[in-house]
Amino acid sequence: MSEPQFGRLITAMITPFDSERNLDLDRTEEFADRLVKGGTDSIIVCGTTGESPTVFYPQKIEVIKAVLNAVDGRIPVVANVGDNCTQDTIDFAADVAPLGVDGFMCVVPYYNKPPQEGLYQHFKAIANSTDLPIILYNIPGRCVINMTAETTLRLAHDCENITAIKEASGKIEQVKEILAGAPEGFQVYSGDDSFTFPLMQAGGTGVISTISNVATARMKEIVDLCAAGKWEEAEAANERLLPLMNGLFETTNPILVKEALALDGFPVGGVRLPLVDATPEQSARLEAIMREVGVL
Repeated sequence: MSEPQFGRLITAMITPFDSERNLDLDRTEEFADRLVKGGTDSIIVCGTTGESPTVFYPQKIEVIKAVLNAVDGRIPVVANVGDNCTQDTIDFAADVAPLGVDGFMCVVPYYNKPPQEGLYQHFKAIANSTDLPIILYNIPGRCVINMTAETTLRLAHDCENITAIKEASGKIEQVKEILAGAPEGFQVYSGDDSFTFPLMQAGGTGVISTISNVATARMKEIVDLCAAGKWEEAEAANERLLPLMNGLFETTNPILVKEALALDGFPVGGVRLPLVDATPEQSARLEAIMREVGVL
């Protein structure tokens, strides 16, 4: 397999806060550097794992600047600019582009439930407003609606700078349909760590990962083995890490990712309301899983 533009392991980075839930930009830079040194191929800033609903636009700019400063060109940095208002997305992308990011991620509009034609027009308008590459993000579990393979393929063929999709539908047949009909060079990433192995077996590129905040090298090993066609080794590595892939999602993401980092000796603060921090019981369960898989 040829090496994709953003690599195979893209970490959806958490956003560090201090004890009062304010941005901790020094910790943000430290953590971005930690991810680079851990082996991630790219970083996505201010995605769902980065608490995008409660990190407001001016704060997103601060976080993006901090990550870019820390990464210093060593790997690509992708900014999540997606919103459920098309014009807001276009305007924010225009504000972010001059900062020096390498691409954008844009989520399927949530709550307003557009039809498939609305999704097509939304993403096409964003693509037409920028020259930067765009990663689509399909996550029906959070957005209520599923962007169909047909709509994804229309966008992939009609918009040169729509170059990838983060597929979190969990539908392997949908993934296969996209892979079969996509233009050359279009990348399909898993939106769930536990779905990475079957997606790459089907011909997908890799993963936009949550667990790589905690176990960067371990997730990198899995995608690299898959890319090399070493399926038995990849499956074994995947099985070893699978309990933590699932365990991190026993409550709403990124509650347990931040708790896992605290358990690992690299605290990044808690989560902002309406999310709440891990309970003592959740923390104890998570610590046991981390020890079971060898992360602690």
